[in-house]
Amino acid sequence: MNKINSLERPIDIVKDLAEKTAENLGLILWDVKLLKEGSMWYLRIFIDKKGGVTIEDCEKMSKALDKPLDELDPIKFSYCLEVCSPGIERELSTDNHLKQYLNHEITITLIRKDIQNNKKVTAILKSFDEDTVSIQNINNQPDKIPRKNIAHIKLSANFL
Repeated sequence: MNKINSLERPIDIVKDLAEKTAENLGLILWDVKLLKEGSMWYLRIFIDKKGGVTIEDCEKMSKALDKPLDELDPIKFSYCLEVCSPGIERELSTDNHLKQYLNHEITITLIRKDIQNNKKVTAILKSFDEDTVSIQNINNQPDKIPRKNIAHIKLSANFL
């Protein structure tokens, strides 16, 4: 394995490794998150594939990542590796995710309540740019939400 470039962020190293590993297994890397829950750290690798992810897919990905992650050692503290599906109500955290789900129903959680006192907005994703997400709400009214006001965006379970 290559030595880690000290300027690379640990999560970027993991993403690069996970993306190559997923591709080799016929999977798609959806996202990588390093999260602290209570006193434990979790490295969550979200994978996807056409037709959905199985437990076996998650197990293969986990086994394929174990040794390379140990050898690279990009994260210098203890963590629990979890490989999972992004789920039906998957988080749309990248522009590629948003592009994939244009004209689908999404739920946006805002950092603070909007002028109508809403913390969550469910609407159809119409477009986006680096500053805003454009939606069409249930009353067919268009709206633009500044990205800086968005905590996260998830695909609505009603998209099917």
